[in-house]
Amino acid sequence: MARRQSKPRRRSRSSPAVASSWCCSFTPPPSSPEPIPRCTELKKQTVIAKPPRHSFSTSAAAADATASPVSARPTGGGPGLVGRILSPGRVSPIDHNPDPKSGRDMYAAPQRDFVPGSPSGGRGMGAEGGEASCGCDVRLSLRGRKGGSLVLEVDSIVLGANSEVFARVIEEHMKGVSSLGGSKRVCSIEAGEVENLGVFRETIELMFEEEIEKKLVKIGAFRCIDILEVATSIKFNRGILSCLRYLEAVPWTEEEEEKLRSLFTRFDFDNATARDILSRLYTLESPRAEVNLARQLVASITECSSTNARNELKPLVKGLLCRSSVYEKDHTNLTKDDLYKICIACIDELINLFEEANGNSSPRDKLPKDEANRPLLERISRQVDNINWVLEILFDWRMAEEFVDLWSAQNRLLELHQTASPMLRYELSRVSASLFIAMGTRRLHCDAEARLGIFESWFRPMLLDFGWLQRCRKGLETKVLEEAMGQTLLTLPLKQQYVHFMEWFRSFSKHGSECPNLSKPLQIWWRRSFLRGSETDAVETR
Repeated sequence: MARRQSKPRRRSRSSPAVASSWCCSFTPPPSSPEPIPRCTELKKQTVIAKPPRHSFSTSAAAADATASPVSARPTGGGPGLVGRILSPGRVSPIDHNPDPKSGRDMYAAPQRDFVPGSPSGGRGMGAEGGEASCGCDVRLSLRGRKGGSLVLEVDSIVLGANSEVFARVIEEHMKGVSSLGGSKRVCSIEAGEVENLGVFRETIELMFEEEIEKKLVKIGAFRCIDILEVATSIKFNRGILSCLRYLEAVPWTEEEEEKLRSLFTRFDFDNATARDILSRLYTLESPRAEVNLARQLVASITECSSTNARNELKPLVKGLLCRSSVYEKDHTNLTKDDLYKICIACIDELINLFEEANGNSSPRDKLPKDEANRPLLERISRQVDNINWVLEILFDWRMAEEFVDLWSAQNRLLELHQTASPMLRYELSRVSASLFIAMGTRRLHCDAEARLGIFESWFRPMLLDFGWLQRCRKGLETKVLEEAMGQTLLTLPLKQQYVHFMEWFRSFSKHGSECPNLSKPLQIWWRRSFLRGSETDAVETR
């Protein structure tokens, strides 16, 4: 039959499909949300996709035209994606009108000898069987999970040389044809539930690229991850290695990182490049190294002498270590002992500073020059800030209960508080205020003995320092402190409440607003303490 010439069709670049991950178990392979043109639109135009740049050698009989090794056309009986990849050189005329007798398209295509990564192959096979000039003797029929279909006609030599999965299928087909003793026919491979048709097509096209990484540079990392998933599922080893090399060499966005993390949990890549990528995704060292790192971060903040740097780093490190952080990895990475060692070091430093304030010691000679020249109040305030900052981390991790006992047992600090200047001693009450607020707002849960211990140790110093806390708040909300102290006091037994309410009453009557206002908790205590006789007798009877 004479080949009917058609008018040359204008080339146009097909826009890449929206990237999305697909779960390929070759039967069924990949999927795509690509829009599917209507049948009427397919009759009006044919999309010509620009192929990868490579050279072909053609026979003398077909020197006038060259066809692409990969072609795509819609499956019969329904709408589908249509497109034919043609070589960048001469374009063979294609008649898309079906033959009136056979009902299929007429293709004029020459013999093709170029096979990337393998010796020059032989002649291809026709779409219906027998030797043909097209060279595309494998037909991949793909059905998208979300609708749509795609047919790829590919050279079996290229496909088998690049994909172990397809090589086995083609080999079984050739054995079946040989056993029947008939002429060679096209190898049809069908796959359904394909997640992304466009990604699958791009992966097949890369088999005809000599330098895949150059192509991936134009595709980008996000799309490259999808292609890596397809290449892994069909065991396209050359494509896998190229994708891994490209991804290892470029930075990732958070979305790309999550896609890679998900991909590496579902597939195993056994090569050095994959290990380099894994080293960027996961910590390969022992867990103890992370524990030391957390402690080093906290210790570096408490030892920092620059106020501005400390104020910048505190929220950063606290955000990294908090339980609700997106960077959280493992609860065991942050230990209670490490944080308590830092707190104890800060308390010991406070004792030394108050000893210095009382003239009992002169440690200035042992300090660095820049540290010794700083005012004593500034150094005391910095240690208190450090303790309160570590306490916030302990509150978040619910590990601060033992600190209440630790702070209640600071007898030496209590003695120094009595003799120190009010300008200095109120700093110690800032630590007590943090504990009272945490207990009163239910962030800190202590037993009755611990709550009683902190009231017996630090309630009276708090009454003396409240005026200074009002004037020098340093982020402290005194109204919240007043309410929290009253609520915490009401958690004690009524007899112990009586002792401390009386102490507050005497102090408030002398100093007025210089003391916290606990009048509302006092009324609650009064109501609970002086019940009517019948109600009290009933409780005692039970």
